[in-house]
Amino acid sequence: MQTKGSSRNFIYTDWILIETQFDPDQLHSKETVFTIGNGYLGTKGSFEEGYPHALPATFINGVYDDVPVVYTELANCPDWLPLVVIVNGDRFRLDQGKILRYDRQLDLRYGLLSRYLRWRSPSGNTIDINFERFASFADRHVLAQRCHLTPVDFDGVIEVQGSINGYPENQGFNHWEGLDQGKTDQRIWLQCRTRHSRIELGMGATMKISGAEASLQVSTAPGYPTLSMTYQAKSKQTVTVEKIVTVFTSRETKTPVSAATEKLAHLPDYATLLRANEQAWDEVWQQSDILIEGDSTAAFAVRYNLFQLLIAGSRHDDKVSIPAKTLSGFGYRGHVFWDTEIFMLPFFLFTQPAIARNLLSYRWHTLPGARRKASHYGYKGAMFAWESADTGDEVTPRWGLNSDFYGEDVRIWCRDREIHINADIPYAVWNYWQVTGDDEWMQQRGAEIILDAAIFWGSRVEFNPERQRYEIRGVIGADEYHELVHNNAFTNRMAQWHLEKAIAVYDWLAQKFPKRATELEEKLKLTPQERTHWQDIIAKILFLHDPLTELIEQFEGFFQLEDINLADYQGRDRSMQAILSIEKTNKYQVIKQPDILMLLYLMRESADFPYNEKALQTNWNYYAPRTDITYGSSLGPAVHAILASDLGKSAEAYEVFMQALMVDLEDNRGNTSDGIHGATAGGVWQAVIFGFGGIQLTENGPVAKSHLPDGWTRLKFKLHWRGKWHDFDLRKEQVTQNITRQLEYLQLSLSQNPPKFPSEASEHQTSPPASPAPPAPSSSPTPHSPLPTPLTSNIQGFIFDLDGVLTDTAELHYLAWQKLADEEGIPFNRQANEALRGVSRRASLMHIIGDRRYSEAQIEEMMERKNRYYVESIQNMTPKDLLPGAIALLNELRQAGIKIAIGSASKNARTVIERLGIADKVDAIADGYSVQQPKPAPDLFLYAAKQLGLEPAQSVVVEDAAAGIEAALAGGMWAVGLGPTERVGAAHVVLPSLEGVKWADLKAKLSNIAR
Repeated sequence: MQTKGSSRNFIYTDWILIETQFDPDQLHSKETVFTIGNGYLGTKGSFEEGYPHALPATFINGVYDDVPVVYTELANCPDWLPLVVIVNGDRFRLDQGKILRYDRQLDLRYGLLSRYLRWRSPSGNTIDINFERFASFADRHVLAQRCHLTPVDFDGVIEVQGSINGYPENQGFNHWEGLDQGKTDQRIWLQCRTRHSRIELGMGATMKISGAEASLQVSTAPGYPTLSMTYQAKSKQTVTVEKIVTVFTSRETKTPVSAATEKLAHLPDYATLLRANEQAWDEVWQQSDILIEGDSTAAFAVRYNLFQLLIAGSRHDDKVSIPAKTLSGFGYRGHVFWDTEIFMLPFFLFTQPAIARNLLSYRWHTLPGARRKASHYGYKGAMFAWESADTGDEVTPRWGLNSDFYGEDVRIWCRDREIHINADIPYAVWNYWQVTGDDEWMQQRGAEIILDAAIFWGSRVEFNPERQRYEIRGVIGADEYHELVHNNAFTNRMAQWHLEKAIAVYDWLAQKFPKRATELEEKLKLTPQERTHWQDIIAKILFLHDPLTELIEQFEGFFQLEDINLADYQGRDRSMQAILSIEKTNKYQVIKQPDILMLLYLMRESADFPYNEKALQTNWNYYAPRTDITYGSSLGPAVHAILASDLGKSAEAYEVFMQALMVDLEDNRGNTSDGIHGATAGGVWQAVIFGFGGIQLTENGPVAKSHLPDGWTRLKFKLHWRGKWHDFDLRKEQVTQNITRQLEYLQLSLSQNPPKFPSEASEHQTSPPASPAPPAPSSSPTPHSPLPTPLTSNIQGFIFDLDGVLTDTAELHYLAWQKLADEEGIPFNRQANEALRGVSRRASLMHIIGDRRYSEAQIEEMMERKNRYYVESIQNMTPKDLLPGAIALLNELRQAGIKIAIGSASKNARTVIERLGIADKVDAIADGYSVQQPKPAPDLFLYAAKQLGLEPAQSVVVEDAAAGIEAALAGGMWAVGLGPTERVGAAHVVLPSLEGVKWADLKAKLSNIAR
């Protein structure tokens, strides 16, 4: 549930990312991580009140403006976030005063970003502040903020200032000129325009307060219109401020200011807007969600990557695409690469096909720019830009400027030589057509993309009369470590594949839509001779590979380059190019990202040449060890994960998958501050679906041949294929090999002739004795067959439940269930809640709803809703919420060398442990993510014991629920029950609570029972 990079201070729940501590050194990367958006715009996770050296940014897709050196970039738009709180004259900010509590959360389910703070001002006033914001998924032009303010220990004057900042910068460059601004009744507005592209923007804002009488002032300082509200605050009294913002540009309407102010005047309150946003997100997640059980980190992080794609893909505009860094950062200036078509688009294609169509339509709209590029280089047809923006013209910088005063600028050759994108885009167009069967779009737009880009290849190839082969010379392949190569296998085969499909598309068009075929013939000057030329290229293009071994040479002369052993560079923290230099890297067999393996992956689904199992194995063995998979390109790990999974290399597949999965959450490449790795996010989806899910497309639809990673017990998702939804619910035995050993051992210990337990000399043995196991007993005992007492008092570990044992979260669970039940109109009370003690979330919900009929989607939504209510409530927990005697016993056990685990059915156990401040006292955690079978099955406690390295009989379970006691006994463990005898009387020892409990006394009681 927690990342490996604990320095990131992150906790993951099913849907919510929680940051528990503010670290100024991670300011910029966290701004990226906490980005929100709605496909129209993205807003980085900067603070409402500001912070020194912060880089707040809002990018509206398609709003580009000229800039020196890099030609054009997404313009950072006016900042809608400023919300300043002034407490008795002290301005709230995190670099002043004292932070007593800090908690920032991103709720992926609804795109809601919130921050909970307790702050003591320099003057000594303590206040609780809760910020929320979202970019509406129900209305792309609406943005909303809310702030709850609760003085803790003072009465006084609080002022709140809500503003629009009309002076945004792109790392020092301001793209906007102010045109006008103004105010109406409790509303402000701003009008500005980009300096070169002349795109006009209108933004309006309104603010209201509830919980106190406040005076309102409106300031229209140039470029910074502000609404100010001042009120008399009282201790413990909460006041709520709501700020609603609207934004339009001249890309959507001729009068963006009028549109913004008109919409603003008719919008409902924050709560109503939030409900509409939640409903819109619910619909999207119904189609796009992936459920993973058995791996809590992957379960959350996969959803996080999908969230970042969903907030970047336009649902309304087919003249924009998704930049490489999505709408979340300044990296690559908002330019569009092959990343979109090859890595990101498949996710949308199978879950949100309308967005996939928009992304490909962007390439159709930008064909004029691609034609201009081809003409510039002396070629025919359409030559797609390596980096594209609004027009489709090439905007890859010609030079990379060196930050060293005396360093040489670096020539960027991708704009001239990395031409495989000209086949990558048609590859995506073809796949869209195959998956959707959208003939209308194909004949209107897709065919033109494929045919005009094919004409380019006809003019780009060179015929070598000596070889009697067509060649493509002077290129950069997918591997960018080699910048001037001839006959790159990826480029040559993709061009050949493209021409094959271009002929098929033309033939289809001529037969089905002859009028459109004639139109394109005339427009593109597509002659029969051109199509014959394509056939000749297909037959004679050079492809360097050994048909006996199936080994493919990456490019001409690659095998003659100096070999390299990447293992010699183990422990490095940068790319091989950074270590060797650009010039030297060109001379080595070291690869930035999959090239031959990328080709095999793209040909894998259709089993087109050169893909076959032997070719995959041979080329994997050669190229994988030579690929800089850790610090080369972030595009590589997901592809390696899929192919490794195909090859049965499960551990390796999972390892590189996690590199891709956590690239932004853990900032494992050190560049998350530049923006989200959009291609990696798309690659993650492909790795889960096509790699671990093993999805293959057949004439009858997609089928799964899954090979789930160790620990994954369930993988659930849906795919849209040719107009129909296909649901997949892939499962794997939950009990891992290790837990299976524990269960076998349990079976032996419960048999009529149980074996002796390990002696002191072998107490760390984890495998059961080698003897045949009798039939497995029931996971829960019957009243007529009591389980035997453990045969040893050699106790080495304690396993504590949380609720009712170390802390009393039972009340919080009850309140959350009660709120849900009230919303659903289901009778529920405290008496009914008693039956839920120690029971899993799903089992609890099923008990509450009884025989009422709900769909699986509704059940999952209700579980998540209840969890959200509970998670919100536990944010206020502190070490003071530990029950009497808990910390004293934990400390005593630690001093005695006893291992400690938590065994809680809650999926929020880690959050509670963090809040209680006992993480340093716990050696292992078994929570709701750890096992499939809940209490009273023993699996959870067996898992905990295994994590501690102990046998069941060496473990004491402390529980307050009958189901927990039953589970402990079924696991062959000692059971200590807390509470009334009628509830926990089956335990070996029953105590009223932990208050006053001493380890020495408890040990004596258990020893007596053992004797």
